[in-house]
Amino acid sequence: MTADQDNPKESERPADTTGGNGRAPVTGHERIRAYLRRLEASPGVYRMLDAKGAVLYVGKARNLKARVSNYARPAGHSPRIARMIAETASMMFLTTRTETEALLLEQNLIKQLKPRYNVLLRDDKSFPNILVSKAHAFPQIKKHRGRKSEPGSYYGPFASAGAVNRTLNQLQKVFLLRNCSDATFESRTRPCLLYQIKRCSAPCVGYIDKAGYAALVADAEAFLQGKSTRIQGDLAHQMQEASEAMEFERAAALRDRIRALTQVQATQGINPRGVAEADVIALHMEGGQACVQVFFIRANQSWGNRDYYPRTGSGAEAAEVLQAFIGQFYDDRDPPRQLLLSDDIEDRDLVAEALSQKAGRKVEVLVPQRGEKHELVANALRNARESLARRMAESATQTRLLDGLAEAFGLDGSPRRIEVFDNSHIQGTDAVGAMIVAGPDGFQKGQYRKFNIRGEELTPGDDFGMMKEVLTRRFKRLLKEDPDRDSDAWPDLLLIDGGAGQVGAVHEIMVELGVEDIAMVGVAKGVDRDAGKEEFHRPGQRPFALRHNDPVLYFVQRMRDEAHRFAIGAHRAKRAKAVGATPLDEVPGVGAARKRALLAHFGSAKAVSRASLKDLTAVEGISDAMAEAIYDHFHDKG
Repeated sequence: MTADQDNPKESERPADTTGGNGRAPVTGHERIRAYLRRLEASPGVYRMLDAKGAVLYVGKARNLKARVSNYARPAGHSPRIARMIAETASMMFLTTRTETEALLLEQNLIKQLKPRYNVLLRDDKSFPNILVSKAHAFPQIKKHRGRKSEPGSYYGPFASAGAVNRTLNQLQKVFLLRNCSDATFESRTRPCLLYQIKRCSAPCVGYIDKAGYAALVADAEAFLQGKSTRIQGDLAHQMQEASEAMEFERAAALRDRIRALTQVQATQGINPRGVAEADVIALHMEGGQACVQVFFIRANQSWGNRDYYPRTGSGAEAAEVLQAFIGQFYDDRDPPRQLLLSDDIEDRDLVAEALSQKAGRKVEVLVPQRGEKHELVANALRNARESLARRMAESATQTRLLDGLAEAFGLDGSPRRIEVFDNSHIQGTDAVGAMIVAGPDGFQKGQYRKFNIRGEELTPGDDFGMMKEVLTRRFKRLLKEDPDRDSDAWPDLLLIDGGAGQVGAVHEIMVELGVEDIAMVGVAKGVDRDAGKEEFHRPGQRPFALRHNDPVLYFVQRMRDEAHRFAIGAHRAKRAKAVGATPLDEVPGVGAARKRALLAHFGSAKAVSRASLKDLTAVEGISDAMAEAIYDHFHDKG
């Protein structure tokens, strides 16, 4: 096991986890009590495991002995904790030097192990930033995700790519900074379209010098730092001067930039005066579900918001949900200077200390009760409440559809996981299989998978053979990773895009693999291939149809169309990659840069293959050894 902390000490589980004489494992508070005599009164992290060794819960404690003694009591627990204790067959412990280390390790383990009784943040996408790149004499402004390794100034996070794109679009109108790559910049001989529509100052062809462009960059960065009022005043002053000098074209251009700046400010919504840098985090819980709304305030500007729906760990209280969310949310993100919360958390000071340690500066965790900060939290809380209400309404509709699907297809119960399969190809070339997943929460895009069809013996365009290959690979992997079917990765229902032939081919594969108990339905277009006249095929049964206006029919159509969309997208991406492929891709040591250099020098891959050793060494970036390797690749064919 690895951890960020220095030298955490792990305790072994006691060897005897049964009642003796081969009886079933002892579980519950009696089993937990057996650990007390061996525990120290030190900070650390504990894990509670069930009889199969699956992790039920990960927690941290200032005093491990005291915390575990609470679980050893036979009564006085909430229903959730009582269920967890009853299932506990063994425990594991990691001691740390400080409680802060324990807190950090706890959240790390929760994200890795995803225990059933812990609160779990399920959406872990990265946030985009705006980067003013400083690797070039004329800096580029662009969207950036991932590690901040490129030289330049980063501004963010923004809540979504859409928020960044809207801001960049307006910033181009205001500050006229380039967004082209360095390679494009160097190759320009005349201004591009962005200059013509007044969104770039054309530094690539010398229409603005370095000093003038540097001034634009400085203004853009000042705006992103929250100094928009000064910039607007400067632009207004310049417009007035241009107008008085009867430079009306320049005055009109400055007027357009002021309008664009005003539009940027309008789209940012709430712009707090007294909060320079903070994340506003509000939690609303209802019906066992939770929504956490996060607003990003940077440079006194709102850069968007995003909602999250953490798993509540079978009934955790608000304080635990919010603390767990914060720990996991900032596990791989830099925290701002302030966190403004809607609810207090159990270890507020400890969380603030851990975040400060991570950020290398002071981070405050506040629960404001009045003033502007309280208004920001109230606004976020209202958004959280409305978002959860919409989600619960959608979830109720989805539940009704899944129940209807079970009734229509004769299933034993409402399916929790539906996998839909489709293929895409053009006369058998660049064939791709696709799988999408749907369930109570709608489409689960993080579970989508694509399969590059590899069967060399397949006849081009053999849809049956392609589907058999995809299903074989899918379920062989499932059987290897989870032969006991303990995880939720196993589907309850398979939807196949096709008729009786497709269903028969898939059923044959499922029987061979020993998983024929999974329900399977083929969705085929009707005689006229019209949407709404679909026929449904099941192994060994007569095909049937649903009434034209049945909501379940529309639901199946949406799933089939989503699978088709995903399959076509994967196919197009594969085909585009193949179109850009050349024989140079097969030469060891020839990467993208050398490939570009060779093609630019010789004009085509065919010309490269015919080039002499002397001609190859004349290409910039191609050493004598590399030239010999390229020459040998094309000429030593045996």
